[in-house]
Amino acid sequence: MKKQILLLLTLFISLTTFAQKNELKAADKAIKKMDFATAKASISQAESLIANADDKTKAKFYYLKGQTYAGLSKTAPTAENYKAAADSYNTLFDLEKKIKSKKYTVLAEPSLNTMISDISAKGIKSYQDKNYEAAKNELYQVYTLSKKDTAFLEYAANSAYLAKDYDTALDYFTQLKEVGYTGILTEYTAKNVETGERENMASKTQMDLMIKSKQYVEPKTTTSESKQPSIIKNIAFVYVEKGDTEKAIAAVKDARKIAPNDVNLILTEANLQIKLGNKDEFAALMNQAIELDPTNASLYFNLGVISGEQGDIEKAKEYYNKAIELKPDYVDAYVNLGSAILEGDKALVEEMNQNLSNFDKYDKIKAKQVVLYKKAIPVYEKANELKPNDIDTVRTLMSLYENAEMDDKFTEMKKIYDSLK
Repeated sequence: MKKQILLLLTLFISLTTFAQKNELKAADKAIKKMDFATAKASISQAESLIANADDKTKAKFYYLKGQTYAGLSKTAPTAENYKAAADSYNTLFDLEKKIKSKKYTVLAEPSLNTMISDISAKGIKSYQDKNYEAAKNELYQVYTLSKKDTAFLEYAANSAYLAKDYDTALDYFTQLKEVGYTGILTEYTAKNVETGERENMASKTQMDLMIKSKQYVEPKTTTSESKQPSIIKNIAFVYVEKGDTEKAIAAVKDARKIAPNDVNLILTEANLQIKLGNKDEFAALMNQAIELDPTNASLYFNLGVISGEQGDIEKAKEYYNKAIELKPDYVDAYVNLGSAILEGDKALVEEMNQNLSNFDKYDKIKAKQVVLYKKAIPVYEKANELKPNDIDTVRTLMSLYENAEMDDKFTEMKKIYDSLK
């Protein structure tokens, strides 16, 4: 009886092996004919039989499965087809590494690299075209095809954020945090003796060879800063967009553990604290930021923005003036200072509307309005001088000149405005 069972078992294994080989042969034949639908059917049949196959047969199966789905992805470029191809190839690579073979790996690598190249080109183009909805999926597909290319997960996360898909952005940024992504790059450069220009080298080896050739001098190796604080900061920004301020603060605090002296992180937390009404924490963080970087014009500019958003216009003006003092050509600071000055116009307009029938009072308020406009005009004129023909600044100046009855300047500015439209 035992011999009969053993014989039946041996016969079953033989039949299974025969079926495996037949299905794999059929898939191979269909792939060569570019008939990927037929190949898929054969692969599906073989998949149910592959568990007990030997490693060499498994390697062939995963290679053919990868080829099948890579072929299908050309006519049906879906995430499912790309993932099936990538998963099969990566399983193949792991298996052949274990059995110390590269028979199918060398055949599969070019196919996987072609897929990665094609999809990354699509994703980059979508991003450049500001089609962030498409880019977030295409760039994430690149990452799923090659998990070592973590930078594409960062690009996908940024695309999702710009597409306002905050749930997906949070997922991708969180994945970056969990894998410990730093984005640190090492760059090798040397100066071309003939042109005097500094050029990038592919590797340290290439840089050393170019120096030895005497065609290049002054080799330089630079390492970029870690992106970890930025990634965690982006998680905070996503929580802000989702209206979850407390989780946003927690994310910023995590980022500050990595980069405690990052002024932008301090500003981000300060802005979040004030949204929660925590004025003492806000003030402490502001003082900390100024202590860390007292001559940073951008810092004072950002403080001006935050103060303006919180309704403290006088404080905002102080910060914009300080930014201008530190950086006299700071165009945005002039524009925002002008806007802060004109905040006083809202109350005047409201008061004028309440006194439409009281001509004397109306005229007095109107005179105050003209004084206000004439205070703002030099600020906008300076902005226009530093950045000529910016349509928003030109439009504002044109309106101010008109309301201040500065007719000659109004006419001159209107000509410029009309030429920019």
